[in-house]
Amino acid sequence: MGNRNLYLSNTPVEEALSTYIDALKGKIAASSETIPTIEALNRVTKSAVYAKYCSPLYNAAAMDGVMVISSHTNGASEGKPLDLVPGRDYKIIDTGDPISPPYDAVIMAEDLIELGDGKLRIIASAAPWDHVRPIGEDIVAGEMILPSNHLIRPIDIGVLLSAGILNLEVIKKPRVAIFPTGTEIIEPTEKPKEGDIIESNSRMFENMVNVKGGIAFRFPPVEDNYDKIKEKVAAASREYDLVIVNAGSSAGTEDFTVHVLRELGIVIIHGVAIKPGKPVILAIVNDKPVIGLPGYPVSAYIGFENFVSPVLSMYLDQKMIAKETGIEAIMAKRIVSSLKHKEYVHVKVGSVGEKIIAAPLARGAGAAMSLVRADGFCVIEQNSEGLEAGEKVRVELYRSLEEIRNTLVIIGSHDLMIDVIADMMPNRYKNMYISSTHVGSMGGLMALKRGEAHMAPIHLLDENTGAYNVTYIRQMFSNQVAIIRGVGRVQGFIVKKGNPLDIHKIEDLKKNRYVNRQRGAGTRILFDFMLKKAKLDSAEINGYANEMTTHMAVAALVQSESADVGLGIQSAAKAMGLDFVPVGLEEYDFAIPKEYLELECVKAFISILKSEEFKEKLTELGGYTGDHLGEIINL
Repeated sequence: MGNRNLYLSNTPVEEALSTYIDALKGKIAASSETIPTIEALNRVTKSAVYAKYCSPLYNAAAMDGVMVISSHTNGASEGKPLDLVPGRDYKIIDTGDPISPPYDAVIMAEDLIELGDGKLRIIASAAPWDHVRPIGEDIVAGEMILPSNHLIRPIDIGVLLSAGILNLEVIKKPRVAIFPTGTEIIEPTEKPKEGDIIESNSRMFENMVNVKGGIAFRFPPVEDNYDKIKEKVAAASREYDLVIVNAGSSAGTEDFTVHVLRELGIVIIHGVAIKPGKPVILAIVNDKPVIGLPGYPVSAYIGFENFVSPVLSMYLDQKMIAKETGIEAIMAKRIVSSLKHKEYVHVKVGSVGEKIIAAPLARGAGAAMSLVRADGFCVIEQNSEGLEAGEKVRVELYRSLEEIRNTLVIIGSHDLMIDVIADMMPNRYKNMYISSTHVGSMGGLMALKRGEAHMAPIHLLDENTGAYNVTYIRQMFSNQVAIIRGVGRVQGFIVKKGNPLDIHKIEDLKKNRYVNRQRGAGTRILFDFMLKKAKLDSAEINGYANEMTTHMAVAALVQSESADVGLGIQSAAKAMGLDFVPVGLEEYDFAIPKEYLELECVKAFISILKSEEFKEKLTELGGYTGDHLGEIINL
């Protein structure tokens, strides 16, 4: 074994890595384990995580002040102030305290005038839910809070605990054996003499492995002895997930590593076109990756980053992507800000056409999920009144620009199926993602018109024809937009278990507390149509002005006894353990500019819609039909 190794090649780095990754496919599979959530920092979720509890758990005061019955404050003004008596008209409340029926609003302390003897004066009426954080405002039980293959950050742990997730299934960390080799190398604790080299590369590798999500096992140096190197590598390849052999990878007479690996397994690549770092060995022994790295520190570092890091990512089911610190984006929505403060606004970021779009998320100190969902943040400086829609802003990113450019931007109506597809997308198509923002059907079409989204989920009823979606698209877009057929959804009344109030028709809502959807939502349009058909006025509906932005939020209010009924979809009622009174079947489709139909991320989306796996998940959710999933209607 004293001959020089004459098989050192000069394979391009990208080709070498691609060839090696292909050879390892089928041999590396991410396995999982369940650990306490508080120990999950920097671990990767194995599957999607769904909330067990709502946050807040109850209707909570958002400000210090007094809780009141909003209807009892009607008519209060500067010209006609209203005096409140303690116990009868109000109760003192602090931020975070529960709002108990019949109280339904909070008046801030600074808006109260003290009169003595506990009496307070107000000069403006309170609207229902003023300064109240409704149950589930931040997190709704049953909603997806983290997708699969998600690298867990500190904010994620806080949200998981708030949602009642105490234990978490995560991908196991790969165990990596590290062997420094060389007769001339000594441990840092030894006193060097002439000819000795203090070994440090393996400690660098050890920490790099740990930082990148693995568990490093560094072994003492092995002298340049063929049999000893063979013994160590053979044993380690059986016990560990990945083996790194440092030094001895070149073409010298004592460079034994490549000969050992050829005897024990198969050498895929020996030598890459990189400087420094050419003598890299990529091998497979006992179906495990074994990588030989050169001895010079810079060469060793470069070899690790180019070849060890991607293999670790295979074990962790993660893609190695460089991060950018910030980009210029166009603000999708007007943001009003106080002149008093410098404000940090968290945003979803998407690349639509040639534009980078930033859509603001929920604001406020209690909106923890806005941190989890955010792709980055922008800053509104003090003494600024805010940002206008269409204004250019600087966004500091949490994700890479490459990920953002591979993200399908969906803005429009809310449905649980969007979360399901968003979780399936990166699992089926490794470099593709979905970003969804819930603004209602009309809000989605407006975003599409402004070029801020690739597609808009909609379910808009034409009151004149009874048809869904087509009329609105033709009116707003002529023939520039197509429809991707989605699901048939059962809409109906979400009611308490057992339907104790015997709610079956819209007339029954007059004597009960209703929770509505926001203006522009397809469900709101359907409800207004139902009112018109029944010849009812919105003023007859107690709670018509009480608006929520998702079906799950509506269901959460009914479950918490904060409302008696809301119009929504069956899957939301099922997720919250509530009963459901069907009203009718609607069409929930996706409006999309025709030019985007050829995008790879859109093709992937349609493929998932048509898949048997997705149809099975729809059945589990309940309340859907899928007879035309993924069909294209060119208007």
